[in-house]
Amino acid sequence: MPDLLKRPFGTHGKVHSITPESAGWRYVGFDLWRLRAGETTGAETGDREVILVMVEGKATMQAAGQDWGELGDRMNVFEKTPPHSLYVPNGETWQATATTDCVIAVCSAPGTGGHPARRIGPDGIELTQRGKGSNTRHINNIAMEAEDYCDSLLVTEVFTPAGHWSSYPSHRHDEDDYPRITYLEETYYHRLNPADGFGIQRVYTDDLQLNETMAVHDGDVVCVPRGHHPCGAPHGFEMYYLNVMAGPLRKWRFVAAPQVEWIMERDAT
Repeated sequence: MPDLLKRPFGTHGKVHSITPESAGWRYVGFDLWRLRAGETTGAETGDREVILVMVEGKATMQAAGQDWGELGDRMNVFEKTPPHSLYVPNGETWQATATTDCVIAVCSAPGTGGHPARRIGPDGIELTQRGKGSNTRHINNIAMEAEDYCDSLLVTEVFTPAGHWSSYPSHRHDEDDYPRITYLEETYYHRLNPADGFGIQRVYTDDLQLNETMAVHDGDVVCVPRGHHPCGAPHGFEMYYLNVMAGPLRKWRFVAAPQVEWIMERDAT
């Protein structure tokens, strides 16, 4: 069985550390820090670019030789307000000092030095609806294709209401054949409301050589190396996830699963 579901190490400090080497792929990295007020963390970016996402809480940030002040004002992710984020290019350092208890996601991918350090949001990020009916969800785009802040990274937040589906109709982005489809590795950092709930994520290929269905709990990460990857939020439990994608081309092009192409065509009208 592929090891796609990553449980957090604990409840304090670095609770996730996913590297291309540990995931068995080439591009996406994802760390998650849970800090208490007054605690500090940081790193060198090396040959990778980084987006620091303030999932919850507040922290002061220094990066790329600049003081960025205090970032963050969302104390609970399910407030759904736009996140504060910071882009740091390769070949730089960053440091975060928590001013409240906070959760910081460190999203990374190969960098080429093509973009300077910069704040991302909350200005310019607007919660938008996608889908119809029980496939409705709401998106905070942090750095998708239209936001040309990065060399490789694509980062977004998704809020899925209780009883709804998300990352659906099922689709894949696992071939390097632009403009039909692009190869993008992807991580899902999941949160649930209430936190003792659960959600469902399936990762599968058309030939079912990869076919895993996982119960995801608050704080879990799912790795998607290939295939389709829909999520379901059971009645009574709201789902959040932070997506990180990267590949050889910073374009998001996907192909729907044959069984659900008609849904995508219908809902596009």
